Amino acid sequence: MNYKTFITEQVDALRRDVGNGIAINALSGGVDSSVVTVLAHRALGRQLKTIFVDNAIMREGEPQRVVKAFRDMGIPVELVDARKSFLRALKGLTDPEEKRQAITDTFYKDVFGKAVRRSKATFLLHGTILTDIEETVAGIKRQHNILSQIGIDPQKVYGYKVLEPLATLRKDGVRRVAALLGLPSCITKRIPFPGPALATRIVGEVTEAKLATVRKATAIVEEELGNTGAFQYLAVLLNDYATGIRNGKREFGQIIVVRCIDSVDARTATVRELPWSTLHRLTRRITAIPGVNRCLYDLTPKPPATVEYI
Repeated sequence: MNYKTFITEQVDALRRDVGNGIAINALSGGVDSSVVTVLAHRALGRQLKTIFVDNAIMREGEPQRVVKAFRDMGIPVELVDARKSFLRALKGLTDPEEKRQAITDTFYKDVFGKAVRRSKATFLLHGTILTDIEETVAGIKRQHNILSQIGIDPQKVYGYKVLEPLATLRKDGVRRVAALLGLPSCITKRIPFPGPALATRIVGEVTEAKLATVRKATAIVEEELGNTGAFQYLAVLLNDYATGIRNGKREFGQIIVVRCIDSVDARTATVRELPWSTLHRLTRRITAIPGVNRCLYDLTPKPPATVEYI
């Protein structure tokens, strides 16, 4: 594929589809949504409204970092604080698909719906890629940004038309486009991060306390494995407990799983064989998190596993 031609074609298509209308998109800071934001900004300028939704399930300081990065590129981004709405919607839910559906409904019907009405936008830009579509249609797991592919008419249900300029690309292709668009390496080389964010890395109910734990573990994993060159690395909080010892006393503590994989397009993945010294250091740091007394390393490739746990 000629990616320079792809960029030109998508910019022209967005101008043609939106016409004199208003388009809106939600930026997450991931390479998919970032590429869509830059493409749409080139095509539409002031006709584009970009928001970043703080949904309470992001990594530490992520909303502020992403908004600043794009403002530094001359692309205005509105930061929307919706933490209470998402935590309320997730309360009591343990089933993975119910959690994903709650996030989708809260985003589209509540938070994003209000933003759309306020902006008077009639077009929504999605960072959907081909892998998202394939996994959702195959029933492997529901991706939050899939609508028409599973029979939801966004025009009828939400009042706007969805445009998906990246729907023919996989992750490696999106990264090539990002580099050609001049996006900084912190975005073009950013490891994949799921739309439902840390909610996909908590097995069981999502609570503020669990989010605080997995947020700390995530920061440790990303710091320790950031120079490995691996495709993705993450920390998962299991919905289980193990007996341990803390300060000479019995502790019934939480369990964190570390995952580090190599892949090209996320369709398949192999496990990175990390040095024992790295695994020991990860274990020491993660079990220093209050309430966590076990750290496990996941050796399962994709398939049979998926990259994320839920």
